Amino acid sequence: MRIGPYELSNNLALAPMAGVTDLPFRLLCRRLGAGIAAGEMLTSDARLWHTDKSRRRMDHSGEPEPRVVQIAGGDAAMMADAARRNVDAGAQIIDINMGCPAKKVCNKAAGSALLRDEKLVADILRTVVNAVPVPVTLKIRTGWNPENRNGVTIARLAEDAGIQSLAVHGRTRACHYTGVAEYETATLIKQAVRIPVFVNGDIDSPQKAKSVLEETGADGVMIGRSAQGRPWIFREIEYFLTTGELLAPPCPAEVRDIMTTHLCNLHDFYGDITGVRVARKHIGWYAKDRPGAAVFWSKVVKLDTAAEQLALVDDYFDQLVQKSEQRISNAA
Repeated sequence: MRIGPYELSNNLALAPMAGVTDLPFRLLCRRLGAGIAAGEMLTSDARLWHTDKSRRRMDHSGEPEPRVVQIAGGDAAMMADAARRNVDAGAQIIDINMGCPAKKVCNKAAGSALLRDEKLVADILRTVVNAVPVPVTLKIRTGWNPENRNGVTIARLAEDAGIQSLAVHGRTRACHYTGVAEYETATLIKQAVRIPVFVNGDIDSPQKAKSVLEETGADGVMIGRSAQGRPWIFREIEYFLTTGELLAPPCPAEVRDIMTTHLCNLHDFYGDITGVRVARKHIGWYAKDRPGAAVFWSKVVKLDTAAEQLALVDDYFDQLVQKSEQRISNAA
């Protein structure tokens, strides 16, 4: 699968998620099988970039190609300026966000709110594409609300403007993340355009990924929330698509090792204080549905230092490893 000059290792993408897809998480998902990973959404207003949060979102140190920066905004000139600045800083693909349903984004006439104004959409896409020498991609929802699914029209505008790949989340802006994603619109979009199409929304297993690809004819799948606490989902999907067989889930010892490495990288990236705070949500995701998770979590939220956090995580997962080994021994 290609996006511009970049040949991807597979057709699996990590969806950009604010507060989640920071540099440590992108590197982890790429290592565990994601073919491409976009950074967290960055406002197109460069005047707001002089904060620690924005500087971290623009950090792509050591990230493998292609480095993807996602920008959001409702003014074509500002979007073009933001795209140029990020390309100058090392971005190799610019992704435009027209899919975020958050009120604080939509209230500024950005994200999925733009889908109501097809003329403005076309203006932004053409202006950004013409502003930079790198591929520009687009992420959208199927429309503004279930009564106004104009995803096919937006997709055609995108292709005409020079957009080089499209990601479609199977909900409208009004649906937020409720209900069940639908893929009929993505199917129609794939039939309407020649550029690569990723499908996004409720893809939480290798089997679901395969069925969605077959149903829609899409070129790839984009995984968001299902990668939280389960970044190895990418290698599981790739293995299933390649062999038709399910890959065994990681044992507790491997989960512990993946998790502790991730936490150390978060502590290094953010510093101990912020790193501990950011790591908490990831710990909760990793521990979800595991034995004793509620008691474990009640202890996690009380810790304030990286050393204490890592020690507690090691102890919890060491206990899971011991129980797993004991079950294996008893079965033998």
